Amino acid sequence: MSEQAKNNQKMVIKLLVIVVGMFGFGFALVPLYDVFCDLTGINGKTANSAAVYTPIEIDESRTISVEFITRTNTGMPWEFRAETTRVKVHPGELSTVNFYVRNPANKQIVAQAIPSVSPGVAALYLNKTECFCFNQQPLLAGEEASMPMQFYVDPQLPDDISFFTVQYTLFDVTGKGDKLAVKENPYLREQPESGI
Repeated sequence: MSEQAKNNQKMVIKLLVIVVGMFGFGFALVPLYDVFCDLTGINGKTANSAAVYTPIEIDESRTISVEFITRTNTGMPWEFRAETTRVKVHPGELSTVNFYVRNPANKQIVAQAIPSVSPGVAALYLNKTECFCFNQQPLLAGEEASMPMQFYVDPQLPDDISFFTVQYTLFDVTGKGDKLAVKENPYLREQPESGI
């Protein structure tokens, strides 16, 4: 085998190793990105479990404005809105806001709300003690509900943040997952009886 052929063979092996390495790195990016976001709070991901509120000293010298934005994913027919779009809170103060949902479709739909916070670093200091986003929300055709979100802002929120936005996006998850229990939504509003 000539010297040129040996060099070509080494180059092909190096290139194949690089291609396989890049392919593996591409698969590893998603879990690595999720870990990075969890550690740094980038991308506005919030904890998907309830925080426990223990009474702490409320910092009344600071006022934080929290804005709530709602949207539904493409194809999701629900009406979805924040009943209060903006609140002013003091760090450490427990607050509650409600969200209205209505299913105008002629069938039951199960929804899952996914939150995000902007700027992303504020997500590290937003503690939800109760949230409809922790569980899937089933609504029968025509049903409506008022769903609470109870939260407090950690007093360690950096001083340069006096405003942040919490956005909830509703996704239709009907029939998805291992086993969707078709159960009554605990947030359902009482429906007035028709006089018919």
